Amino acid sequence: MGSHEMLTIQGLGVSFDGFKAVDDLNFIVDRNELRVVIGPNGAGKTTLLDLICGKTKSTEGTIMFKTMDLTQMKEHAIVRAGVGRKFQTPSIYENLTVSENLEVSFPRGRTAFGALFFRRTQDVTERVKSVAEEVLLSDKLDQQAALLSHGQKQWLEIGMLLMQDPELLMLDEPVAGMTVNEREQTAELLNRISKNRSVIVIEHDMEFVRKIAHKVTVLHQGKVIAEGSMDKVTADPRVIEVYLGH
Repeated sequence: MGSHEMLTIQGLGVSFDGFKAVDDLNFIVDRNELRVVIGPNGAGKTTLLDLICGKTKSTEGTIMFKTMDLTQMKEHAIVRAGVGRKFQTPSIYENLTVSENLEVSFPRGRTAFGALFFRRTQDVTERVKSVAEEVLLSDKLDQQAALLSHGQKQWLEIGMLLMQDPELLMLDEPVAGMTVNEREQTAELLNRISKNRSVIVIEHDMEFVRKIAHKVTVLHQGKVIAEGSMDKVTADPRVIEVYLGH
């Protein structure tokens, strides 16, 4: 695996009751790359993220994250190794403020109440500030999360993942239900956070994909059928047939 590769997946497969959800999949994501995965419903997109984060165990193949094979690791160990995953429904603490939501996401380690406590508190405060800025919520720190707009709740959840400073961040349909304005801001946000980490996004909104993707991977029936720039994959006859033609 080359030094610029963050994630290298080879021969990955998983079956559910004889149905191959992911079938001999090969997939490489570079450092600081923003990859978008598209494809029709049932193509295996969410299953792919489930396999990377350990929620689902593969039946064949390897998922190398830097030098670690994630297929051999438990979910919490994969998070600790530097993989963050945002699901479709936001899981924020509605009754806490934005600031508190970010604070509780800080990986304090075992020494939080030991000698490091005060220094860490300073760390936490600074981290909360910088992450809030990254996710466009600097002016909402004292607001209760329940009062945020749908888009802001999604940003807060991305912020909660960023508190852990993952090297690989995975987002499942981040702009679903957002306003046009929020979508544009989310595109800027993702372009910004992919400058120092790898990001994988599953998305259906083609206009949004065009704004963010460094490279697009098209899945169909658990296999990669095309990969490359947005222009390249949208011109691919197979992609048009199985996906864009619908």
